[in-house]
Amino acid sequence: MRPIPWDDGTWLNPPPSAVRDGGDLLVTAERGSDFWQTTSYGYDRDSGHALLASLGPEAAVEASFAAAFTEQFDQAGLLVRLDERTWIKAGVEFADGVAQAGAVVTRDRSDWSTGPVPDWTGRTVTIRASRSGNAVTVRGRAEDEPWRMLRVAPFPEGVPATAGIYCCAPERSGLTVRFTRLAFGPPDRSLHG
Repeated sequence: MRPIPWDDGTWLNPPPSAVRDGGDLLVTAERGSDFWQTTSYGYDRDSGHALLASLGPEAAVEASFAAAFTEQFDQAGLLVRLDERTWIKAGVEFADGVAQAGAVVTRDRSDWSTGPVPDWTGRTVTIRASRSGNAVTVRGRAEDEPWRMLRVAPFPEGVPATAGIYCCAPERSGLTVRFTRLAFGPPDRSLHG
C-alpha cells in the first residue's frame, strides 16, 4: 500500500476544522453531518465530511484513525463513492452505547450492517476496502490484529470512483477524529485469505 499525502485529496463537504498534527490529520465534524439515503429513517443526507482521491476499478484503499466516540451515531472510517446515490461507507459508528464496526451500502437507498466491537474502543482502527470486478470487500482491524471481514457489497464495475477518509457527527458538535493514514494499492488477491 502506498500512503497518500493529505494534500492529494479533495474535500467533499469541508469540515469546520482539519488541522495537521505531525503526520496526522485531526478532523472535527459538524453537528448534523451524515451520509444516508432514505431507508428506515426517512431522510436523505449527503453532508458528511470526506477527503477523497481517485480510486481505480481494480484497487484498494485503507484508512487508519482513532477517536473518542461517545454520542449516538458518532462515526469515522472510509468512503468509496461514485456519486451521492451510489457509495459505501465503512468504519466504526457509536450506536446504542457501544462502538460498532460496519458498513452502509447505498444504491439509491442505504442499508446498514453492523456488529459490536467494544474491544476496538480507544485504539487505532484500520478499515480496508478492496474494489475488484463488480464488488467491494470491506475488512477492518484494531492495531495489528488479524483482519475481520465486515462486508462484501456490489459496486458498479469499471467506472471511475473516489475514496478516502470520512467522519460524521449527526447528533452533536465536537467530534474530532485523528486520521493517521490513508493509503492506496492493489486489490486483495482473493475474497478469502
